Amino acid sequence: MTPHLDICFAALADPTRRAVIERLVSGPASVSDLAEPHGMALPSFLRHLATLEKAGLVRSVKKGRVRMCSLEAGPLLAMQGWLAWQREVWEGRGPGQSPGG
Repeated sequence: MTPHLDICFAALADPTRRAVIERLVSGPASVSDLAEPHGMALPSFLRHLATLEKAGLVRSVKKGRVRMCSLEAGPLLAMQGWLAWQREVWEGRGPGQSPGG
């Protein structure tokens, strides 16, 4: 697995960050709108966003006094491709074969 995929999967290991991704699937949102359902201090939530941005999963742009976040599909597509490849390998093993060989 490439280091970039490692970073992406690690970023999505947290339920708060997965919830942010799920919300952004429906369109861009402000940081305050994204943070509101999580009931945590803004600095804590911003660390979650920073992790998602570092992984390339989220992009944020400041518009006036509001920071808007949007989903970046490229890394998710790369993750999906890797998972599809793993599934093909898994399903191609044949009956009775263990995952290790």
